[in-house]
Amino acid sequence: MRKQSTKPLDLITIGRSSVDLYGDQVGGRLEDMRSFSKYIGGSPTNIAAGSARLGLKSAVITRVGDEHMGRFIREQLVAEGVDVTGVKTDPERLTALVLLGIRDEHSFPLIFYRENCADMALCEDDIDEDFIGSAACVCATGTHLSHPRTEAAVLKALDLARKHGARTALDIDYRPNLWGLAGHGAGESRFIESGAVTAKLQSTLHLFDLIVGTEEEFHIAGGSTDTIEALRNVRKVSSATLVCKRGPMGAVAFESEIGGRLDDGRSGPGFPIEVFNVLGAGDGFMSGLLRGWLRNESWETALTYANACGAFAVSRHGCTPAYPSWEELQFFLKRGVKRPDLRNDAALEQVHWSTNRKGDWPQMRIFAFDHRMQLETLAKEAGAEMSRIGQFKTLCLQSALKVAGGHHGYGILCDDRLGRKALHAATGTGLWIGRPTEWPGSRPLTLEPYLGPDCGGLENWPKDHVVKVLCFCHPGDSTELRQQQEETLLRLFAAARRNDLEFLLEIIPSKAGPVDDRTTADLIRRFYEIGIYPDWWKLEPMHSPAAWQAACQAIEENDPHIRGIVILGLDAPEADLQQSFRAAAQFDLVKGFAVGRTIFADAARRWLKGEISDAEAIAMMQERYGRLCRIWDEARAAATETGSTYAGETA
Repeated sequence: MRKQSTKPLDLITIGRSSVDLYGDQVGGRLEDMRSFSKYIGGSPTNIAAGSARLGLKSAVITRVGDEHMGRFIREQLVAEGVDVTGVKTDPERLTALVLLGIRDEHSFPLIFYRENCADMALCEDDIDEDFIGSAACVCATGTHLSHPRTEAAVLKALDLARKHGARTALDIDYRPNLWGLAGHGAGESRFIESGAVTAKLQSTLHLFDLIVGTEEEFHIAGGSTDTIEALRNVRKVSSATLVCKRGPMGAVAFESEIGGRLDDGRSGPGFPIEVFNVLGAGDGFMSGLLRGWLRNESWETALTYANACGAFAVSRHGCTPAYPSWEELQFFLKRGVKRPDLRNDAALEQVHWSTNRKGDWPQMRIFAFDHRMQLETLAKEAGAEMSRIGQFKTLCLQSALKVAGGHHGYGILCDDRLGRKALHAATGTGLWIGRPTEWPGSRPLTLEPYLGPDCGGLENWPKDHVVKVLCFCHPGDSTELRQQQEETLLRLFAAARRNDLEFLLEIIPSKAGPVDDRTTADLIRRFYEIGIYPDWWKLEPMHSPAAWQAACQAIEENDPHIRGIVILGLDAPEADLQQSFRAAAQFDLVKGFAVGRTIFADAARRWLKGEISDAEAIAMMQERYGRLCRIWDEARAAATETGSTYAGETA
């Protein structure tokens, strides 16, 4: 068995990068699409991201434009954990775009917008020997062999890879349209015979240790529409392991001679799933195969990974967003297929969602000024115009940014109705941002009217805004009240997931009835029971360690991938918050606090009356917010130092 590499990178892919605009409406023509979802795309880019999700240290060499779409690709790759050292910004060319649709299980129309695009300007100067030497494997795709300039870059990368002892792989990735063999309207075409393309491919096949393609792709590489003959022709010019993808029949690997049947190769099982979208399935397959191959697994295991990853892609919308995390892949292989339309498998989708979220928030210090009713009351008492509330919230944001100082682990809660200016200004600052959706003080729970009866208003939210909802609930609520509130929460939760937005559920039982050490834990279990899996919980202070332990256990036994808990303030005096922080900091699942009135109430009252200036209000809130942050940090440090933190049953 080959010794596993100790190089910094497992994999570098090289070639296409684009922005995929996927039609949201399924079952219609591309002409009829009304809206599109935006994802990263391009085979090498997809493979790099898919491999990173499976735990490989991956990178991509490509070019993007010096514009919004180029920055989108770079940011998404970073979020996926892909090294972007080799991603060059081209100041002269635009990032490639692809428009795609799902017509039915057989038809997937697409249009490539790649005229003189950035990634096709990749050249030999973009290939750095030290960077190539840092990787255990270089993977190329066929499109970049179609042009002399990009071909030269690929060949240089392959030569350097072999010089430095790296493995080399080729995904044939044959698109006749990208070889100039089909018109712009034939982007869906997968095979057109061409002696010139066959000759070009065969001139490079000896450079690879692994060659992967569908039967049609081996037909072009081998110059024959008879699959066995094509594989034998490839074998004449290459000693690589050949992996032939066979769709629902799985895949086969040939390490040496080609027998008389495809079944003579080594194989892994296929998976009986519904074909929903074949676009990007090959890149998912390649990601799984590379995970097995580069970790020196058997071909049967590597092909099992590959087939499973392809199955995920075939059953979901989009390319990279469909690919599994390593945890998800293991869950799927252990449990098996429960329903053929994987995207509608609730348990699988929860693992997919929770293990592929972007960003990490180990500490949460949130300034909550999403209050509407309380600030409206203060404005009335001060005789101030309601428009002043929005101005005050911009001061709250400024104080939050001053305390954060550009560091990670800080956030805000701000509403859109009264705090829109502050909310918009906060986006892109690095702050964690949560937005309330409940009508203030409502019980039974009612949502803000602008969301609409189906919560369709969430479609307008930026992707980094977290859906926050406060529910006053208690285990002793009447059946009618409980059902009404749960129906509202289920509708909101489903809409949040539909729009790829994280969900924070805040529950306050003490305002609805008596509480004991089990009250919050019982509510938490109930919400999981009905299918609500918050990314975040916001809980009121509990001074009893038993209550905190019960709540943490209720969460961990249902969702081992939860983001965590933040403590709310309830306008408590600072001394009371300090006590509650000390109790909560003993539990690793508690990431910090989300406090509002303790920070802003005095400043708001005085500012609205005209007693203090903007600068004085900012300074006042900055001092209080900063002090609370220090109190939390000290409480967590003390708990860690004494070893009193509770990591939970599943940690």
